[in-house]
Amino acid sequence: MTDEFNTVSEDDLHAYVDGHLSQPERGRVEAWLEKHPTEAEEVRRWQAQAAALKQHFAPYAHGDPSDRLRVTARGRATASRTSLMPLFRRIAAGLLLFAGGALAGGYGSRLATPEQPPAATATAESLPRQAQSAFLVYASEVRHPVEVGADQEAHLATWLGKRLDYSLNIPDLSPLGFSLVGGRLLPVNGTAGAMLMYEDRTGQRLTVLLGRNAENRETSFRLSSQGGIETFYWIDGEIGYAVTGEVPRDLLQKIAHECYRQFEGASES
Repeated sequence: MTDEFNTVSEDDLHAYVDGHLSQPERGRVEAWLEKHPTEAEEVRRWQAQAAALKQHFAPYAHGDPSDRLRVTARGRATASRTSLMPLFRRIAAGLLLFAGGALAGGYGSRLATPEQPPAATATAESLPRQAQSAFLVYASEVRHPVEVGADQEAHLATWLGKRLDYSLNIPDLSPLGFSLVGGRLLPVNGTAGAMLMYEDRTGQRLTVLLGRNAENRETSFRLSSQGGIETFYWIDGEIGYAVTGEVPRDLLQKIAHECYRQFEGASES
């Protein structure tokens, strides 16, 4: 990356696409993009992908006062979440949880709060990397992919829920062709986290990662993709969630939808 490019960083471009810049900053970025057609075209692709994801997740968006009341009743942050905005981000970073190669990704949108402080943003961006790391390590494990098997599902939910201080409901993904393998305890953002593993009849596996969100803030629904490994993730109040697998993106979207629906339904019950 040249010094000239660094006058407008990738973070600036992501913030531009996300709508997080002030008007003067937006003007500065737009002026820079006029002189850099290659980067301008990439930004347009990000915006198009964000719009497509926004449309895809629109049925799951919550934007009326009754939704906020449900969130408040669960002890979540009380900040207003009444507007939708496109959100597409791309990050590049090394594996944090385990040693491995570099991972880069793109982000899509579900809901977004207008601004996120640096700590909350760092939590959001570390979540897919940790989820992809855990997937790479455990999905290929033959003898010990999980600590507690599906035959002890009730115990698994109680044990992991207690460690996360969260009423954990293990999603049923059988309508989508995936059965529970089991789960394990593992660190996420430096505290106790949980990983659930599922597989289909061919042995293809996917994982669902849950971790505490110390900032107790919410982020949009996002996508990270690298080398055939797709991760849909979101932070919803107290907990961050990430669904990861080497499966077609449209299928992983459906699985993420279903996980979101079941996690949301359990927390409101």
